[in-house]
Amino acid sequence: MEKLWSPWRSKYIESFKSDEDKSKCIFCQMSDLNADDNDNLLVYNGDKAFVVLNLYPYNNGHLMIVPKRHTNDFPNLSKEEISECMELLQKSELALRKVMSPHGFNIGANIGRVSGAGIEEHIHFHIVPRWNGDTNFMPVIGEVKVISQDLLETKIKLLQAFKELK
Repeated sequence: MEKLWSPWRSKYIESFKSDEDKSKCIFCQMSDLNADDNDNLLVYNGDKAFVVLNLYPYNNGHLMIVPKRHTNDFPNLSKEEISECMELLQKSELALRKVMSPHGFNIGANIGRVSGAGIEEHIHFHIVPRWNGDTNFMPVIGEVKVISQDLLETKIKLLQAFKELK
């Protein structure tokens, strides 16, 4: 079996050393932001959850769906929180299809540090658009991940797509 390593992820994960002070949770700080402001990566803000572009994406358009309530306990999410998160995953897929025309998606959650969670104290779900051939030699040889589209440009396009989905 071949292994592909992503050393940039360990630097990202280490930047979020666990802090018991919930007021410093990056996701909790985002829950009250305005998606129309261009000084943040929030794409959609719902009642129980929100959608945000990943600052350190695996691919162009990598979104995270985050419940507003601070918890890392998936079974503890309420039916309303689960319902809104799943609805936002669906909307995110539709918006990404419209804006980026990917060939497929990875959708999931990393629960706990050992599973790869960079922010383990606040559960969140990932949706990563994928294209045929989107994995290349740059991360393997050069320890560099190429993200070819500006995050703000992507956000503006996704904001419009989310507004059209309502």
